[in-house]
Amino acid sequence: MTLIKKLQQAIDALGTFHDAPRTVDVSEGARRMTCELRGLDRLACQLRVLRLQTPELAAASRDRLQAISESLSSRLTYLLEPVSLIEIDSEGCTVQLRSNPPRQEDNGRACYYELLVRRGGEINLCRYRAGDGDREIVPAKLTREVLGRLAADFSAVL
Repeated sequence: MTLIKKLQQAIDALGTFHDAPRTVDVSEGARRMTCELRGLDRLACQLRVLRLQTPELAAASRDRLQAISESLSSRLTYLLEPVSLIEIDSEGCTVQLRSNPPRQEDNGRACYYELLVRRGGEINLCRYRAGDGDREIVPAKLTREVLGRLAADFSAVL
């Protein structure tokens, strides 16, 4: 069974819930996918974090991380906002992508997706709300289909 199928089955097994954190952890071979949810119903979920950990990135070069990030950017066209490369931290071997442009709320705060691709073996997605010098993780409201597609795209870029 594929990692994506395992993730979907584990999410289905949770049933429906609201405003209660639940974490799903599945693995296939050396790959491990973690999905933190704040709510789930028949059609949609509130995703806090989606993370793929894999040793395939353990010794990845800066160029490889950048290529993976660019591939993710071109694939993730179905999110609320397009994501694009923001910064490459050569010392920390991390590539950061964000919504470009972020969505502006009526109160002046910005909401955006942030993806990190890290050497050592991780691709991580969160949604943030920022303003007045602070930021907080906010659940991304996604259909179950989009969540499955995200997980599949994380795996496909490797």
